[in-house]
Amino acid sequence: MADWALILGASSGFGEATSLALAREGFNIFGVHLDRRSTLPNVQRIIHDIEALGRRSEFFNINAGDEDKRRDVLNRAAEVLQAEGHDQIRVLLHSLAFGTLKPFLAQTPEDSITKTQMDMTLDIMAHSLVYWVQDLIQRKLMGQGGRIYAMTSAGSTRIFPTYGAVSAAKAALESHIRQLAFELAPIGITINAIRAGVTDTPALRKIPGHEHMAEVAAARNPMGRMTTPADVAAAIAVLCQPSTHWITGTVIGVDGGEDIVA
Repeated sequence: MADWALILGASSGFGEATSLALAREGFNIFGVHLDRRSTLPNVQRIIHDIEALGRRSEFFNINAGDEDKRRDVLNRAAEVLQAEGHDQIRVLLHSLAFGTLKPFLAQTPEDSITKTQMDMTLDIMAHSLVYWVQDLIQRKLMGQGGRIYAMTSAGSTRIFPTYGAVSAAKAALESHIRQLAFELAPIGITINAIRAGVTDTPALRKIPGHEHMAEVAAARNPMGRMTTPADVAAAIAVLCQPSTHWITGTVIGVDGGEDIVA
């Protein structure tokens, strides 16, 4: 009987690559994504690729920050698991990249970030991790041997123009990881942040000046190229093994050494 993984942000970037990597390792996939009609064909391709590997998939096109929608997804997950005689989700990946890229202090008030935009960025990219974990644990949908990962970046400690709210979200996410690691340890669940190198994803392409960021990352990386989603997904697949039970509450760099180069 195949284990299930729940991927938040499953339709692109790290979420897409990890969905496929875990399917290759034998996992069925619950995928949560937010897509318009124009990008739904890519979602259908991902589902087809998962099922071509002999795995099951259920995808939900929702706002992962919506409390009612979150509960709908987990209600359905519980139904699927019960029907299979399976009792738990073994892996959760939080890979939500939905935030506002605006400076705190712009030339005009209209171009500066607002409270609503700041709150939304922190809620989706950081706080939502806590709420998904709370619901999983309260419903007993994850227990002993569970693995939780959340995508962070070097932006948690570094500043880029217009990246202030996202930087704050990544820093908050890493703090949430530490607190959750402490509280999850007694029930045998580990949780870690994955710090990828600069990677060509839809989220990166939304950052003003991303072309320069990509060039600098490729030039400074000791491996001679940028990180790819497949690099990160392969690492997560390895980290899901039972033998990683003593790794928790930390930030794991998956960047080919990019972060060590000044």
